[in-house]
Amino acid sequence: MQRSGRQQLPRRAPAAMDLFPDGAFVRLQNRVQQKYLYADDDGEGVSVRPYGHVFSLNAVWRVHRVLVAGNNIVLLQGVAYGRYLAISPGMAPPGYRGRRAVQRDYAGDNVGALMWNPLRIVDGERYVRLRNEFNRNLLRANGRYRTWHTAVTADIDDYGRLSTMMQWTVHRFQVVPGIPPLPRPTVYLGGRRGLLGRRMPEADERRTIRHVRANNEGDFDQDSNNWPTFNFFGRSVFNLRIQVGMRQPGGEVWAITMAVRPGSQGRLTPLVTDLPRSVDNMDIVVFDTGSQGAQNLVYPAI
Repeated sequence: MQRSGRQQLPRRAPAAMDLFPDGAFVRLQNRVQQKYLYADDDGEGVSVRPYGHVFSLNAVWRVHRVLVAGNNIVLLQGVAYGRYLAISPGMAPPGYRGRRAVQRDYAGDNVGALMWNPLRIVDGERYVRLRNEFNRNLLRANGRYRTWHTAVTADIDDYGRLSTMMQWTVHRFQVVPGIPPLPRPTVYLGGRRGLLGRRMPEADERRTIRHVRANNEGDFDQDSNNWPTFNFFGRSVFNLRIQVGMRQPGGEVWAITMAVRPGSQGRLTPLVTDLPRSVDNMDIVVFDTGSQGAQNLVYPAI
């Protein structure tokens, strides 16, 4: 006896690019390691790390789509420090495959290393590969057998063998308005041990901060060469807000919101974590908390 009604077609997996809508917050989980793509706290490296008790902003990336020759290309911006996932021109250290994945600002003409094209895995709808548009290599985890090799690289596709170390699951976060409170400053013990094992603190390294005040709508002078600068010591974002606020008209410290601009073409990212260990210069845009410009800043619901 035949059943009446229409035959249901098998559900088709979304196209790879559909998993990366512009402005979305995502985390990428490696198929083999089951760990997440992570922006290292030195502000330079990229690794895979396990899911911790509290999910780290370092494992969250914001999608920034651009059109290149009429085609959509994906850029992945780290939520912790605002820098973009890129490929280094240098080869990875011994024991790794391909070239190092790094964090970079988005500026200048040589930006192909920041651009990625997601590709669907034909026989596994859960997974995608990310192909770099600069050298056509694929983002991969390392350490299948040497588990201490946690750095991420980009490598050739194993001559068509489609290594599962190059396959990633995309997880999405909801977007929420408002910015979380800044972490309180912590005491850095650091340094080396001296006589009787006592710790001998070392001076914090210095970085240059450039800052500019945005108006209520969020507009500001785009030329960072016009911005005032000062030297900042340490990594505390709480202390940075105090130093930036003291330099604003009226010296307002507690009613400002800071965003980092990672290069002249980079999107503004709310600055809510302590600064990276690198001492690269940082460009900070300052908003009145509650202004339209501040409300336009978005944050992942983690």
